[in-house]
Amino acid sequence: MSDAAQSTAAEVRAAAEAVKTALDRHLAAVERRSGEDDPAVYEAFNQLAAAAEVYDELLYDRYDEVTPFEIPGAEDALPPYAGPEEPNALSVLIRRDYAVAEPQRLLAHAQRIEAAEDEDGAPASGTVHGALGLLFGEFEPDEIASRHKEFGLEEGDSTLWVTAADEPAEPGEWLEAPFEQVDPQQVVCRFDVSAVFDDEIDDDDEDTDGLEDELDGDLDEDEDLEPLDADRR
Repeated sequence: MSDAAQSTAAEVRAAAEAVKTALDRHLAAVERRSGEDDPAVYEAFNQLAAAAEVYDELLYDRYDEVTPFEIPGAEDALPPYAGPEEPNALSVLIRRDYAVAEPQRLLAHAQRIEAAEDEDGAPASGTVHGALGLLFGEFEPDEIASRHKEFGLEEGDSTLWVTAADEPAEPGEWLEAPFEQVDPQQVVCRFDVSAVFDDEIDDDDEDTDGLEDELDGDLDEDEDLEPLDADRR
């Protein structure tokens, strides 16, 4: 960045004050949280992440310094909610990924579905994509999610977004491109499930196991110590 466009000390100070304000709001939201997935806490987190990112950039630009902390996921965080205060409509956007872990199990289920329907014509259950079409035509997505192993599927990542609107969409308005018109500032809350989060927990457990091994080693070195006499005064 050129000297002409370099951040001023006042801008850095204002950004620091914004971080302090965002910290207070985040703590207040956590103290008042109504449940594990309270949208107010989620929004306060996003605001804190955005404020911290601005401060970090200005601090580096002005003083060539960085902050000693990092808020996880700040680069992917949603912007602050800017939708209607009293929404009259909402949309729920869901994506669930699966791997076809056992194709034969999937094909067997599809064949049973097709046999029960007793339709004439070429069977669709002979191919994996045909079997998937039969499966999702027969069962609701939530039922497939709860019975995925039974159908030979393996869960991948999933996400659910709830967006708010002033008015319901017109019939057929978004069917051709259902996910293209999502405004991130209209998202009320978002819930993600991913193996990435499990990996992070496993890494923490491994660090703890390492610490326990070190403690066990320290105890082993002290095995030669004589036990205290309970009657000793």
